Amino acid sequence: MAVTIFHNPRCSKSRQTLELITDSGISHTVVLYLDNSPTANTILGIAEKLGLPVADLLRRGESDFKEATDLPDLGDNNALAEWLADHPIVLQRPIVVNDDSGQAVIGRPPENVSELLH
Repeated sequence: MAVTIFHNPRCSKSRQTLELITDSGISHTVVLYLDNSPTANTILGIAEKLGLPVADLLRRGESDFKEATDLPDLGDNNALAEWLADHPIVLQRPIVVNDDSGQAVIGRPPENVSELLH
């Protein structure tokens, strides 16, 4: 089994989730999504794997979200994914994808990732 974590090292929940993955011994890839922003297609794929609309991947408390003047309609998944690709700080974190099964979870709380690790 292998997983990918979309990780922000400045986030305590993201660090805790990465520690759970590392401690499990499962092969993993770390994507520092603030340095290497996921594409709109990747964001759409993540939303699909989570079974959520793209709007549910927004961190609505972030100033980049609150102060956005170019935010598209929250019901437009494609446009919102494009916007998130340009504003990755607003993306929920951490997101962990099981590369084998295609399942994904948001690691808030970090224990959410446990279901992917078994």
